[in-house]
Amino acid sequence: MAELASSLNCSLRTLYAIAPSRDELVVLVIDRNLRRFGRRALAAVTPDMTALEAIRAYLATATTAVHRTSEQFARDLQEVPAATASHSTHNDYLVAVTQSLLDLAVDRGEIEPVDTYAMARVMASLGRDFAEPDVLARLDASPKETAGQVLDVLLRGLIAGR
Repeated sequence: MAELASSLNCSLRTLYAIAPSRDELVVLVIDRNLRRFGRRALAAVTPDMTALEAIRAYLATATTAVHRTSEQFARDLQEVPAATASHSTHNDYLVAVTQSLLDLAVDRGEIEPVDTYAMARVMASLGRDFAEPDVLARLDASPKETAGQVLDVLLRGLIAGR
């Protein structure tokens, strides 16, 4: 914490006022970043989009959060239980937004009726799941790129009238 305070040009007291421990500081930074990506993801959805376009834009923007995840960072993150809980909370929000967009797609006849909650869990969890250290090590592309490829396949399979 002393090294971090020095590199940030702030006092150790100031740093401890922000977060009383290294782990809490990590969680704070991750939470802020995930909230920022969440706002960007919502802003990527515009009123003129179809529901399917909105799902694609929303999740493509949201998975930017895992674009540069390294294996080491993913492993380090697993060591911080509060970070795992924070990730889970943010993922639940992604699922809720994705489900509402899938419900809209069903209502508009853009996709065949499906269990939108189950489909939203799969779609919204792709980036997080592909950023797991053991999974990440086996991917041919980044978690974001891989999630985008799988999402495209899932969305094509849902299109009504296929």
